[in-house]
Amino acid sequence: MRSWVSSTGTAAAADERSWSAKSTAAASLRVMILVALTGGIGSGKSSVSERLVGRGAVLIDADATVRELQQPGEPVFDWMVGRWGSSVVEATGGLNRQAVADIVFNDSDELKALEAVIHPEVRRRMTERISELASSDDVVIQDLPLMVEWGGGRRGASGVIVVDLPVEIAISRLVEFRGFTRADAEARMQNQASREDRLELADFVVDNSGSLSDLETQVDQCWAWIQTLEPTPWPPQDSSGGGEVGDGS
Repeated sequence: MRSWVSSTGTAAAADERSWSAKSTAAASLRVMILVALTGGIGSGKSSVSERLVGRGAVLIDADATVRELQQPGEPVFDWMVGRWGSSVVEATGGLNRQAVADIVFNDSDELKALEAVIHPEVRRRMTERISELASSDDVVIQDLPLMVEWGGGRRGASGVIVVDLPVEIAISRLVEFRGFTRADAEARMQNQASREDRLELADFVVDNSGSLSDLETQVDQCWAWIQTLEPTPWPPQDSSGGGEVGDGS
C-alpha cells in the first residue's frame, strides 16, 4: 500500500509539474507578424526594406547588427584585430571592413573562423530585439542576407520575401554604384547561396531588375500581401535556422 501511494503521489506531482511547465510556456508565447527578407549581395534588399519601413514596418537588420558588433570595444572587434592585426584597423581606430573582406572572401578558412565568432552573437541580439517587439501591432521585417546558408529555417516568420535579380545586373550595380571591383563582387557572390536556392524559400518575390518606379509598385504589392499574413507564435516552435552574418549588401 505504501508503495502504491508513493508512486501515485510521485506521478501526480510529476503531472502537476509538467502541466505547470506547459502552462508557463504557453503563457510566454506571443504572436506577431514577423517577415523574413533575404536576397543576395547587390539585390537591393536595403532599398526594399527602406520602403517597407516607410509603409509602417519595423526593421531588424542583420548587417546593421554586424556593424554594431564590429565597433571598437566590442569583443568581436577585439577578436578580429587579434587575429589579423593592425591591417584591419583604420587610422581613425575603427574597423577597415574592406581589408576584412579582402581576407575572408578569398580564404574560406578565415571566413569560417569569423562566422563561428560572429554568428551566435548576431543571432542573440536579433532574437532579443524581436522579442521586445513580440505582441505589438508592428509588422517586423527581419533582414537576413544569409538565410539559405543558415539552413533556410523560417524561425517563426509568417512569410519570406526574396529580393531577386539576375546576377549580371547585381554585379553591374555593385561596380557602378558601390565602388566594387568586379572580382570583389564575384568573390562575395561565390560565398553565398545561389539565386535558385533563395527563390525556393520565397513566399513573395520582389523582382528588382527594373526601374525605381517598378520597385515602388512591387513594394506596394508586397505590403498589401503582408497585410494578409497570419500572426505566428514567438518564440518560434520551429527553432531551425538562426541569425545571419551580414554581407554588406
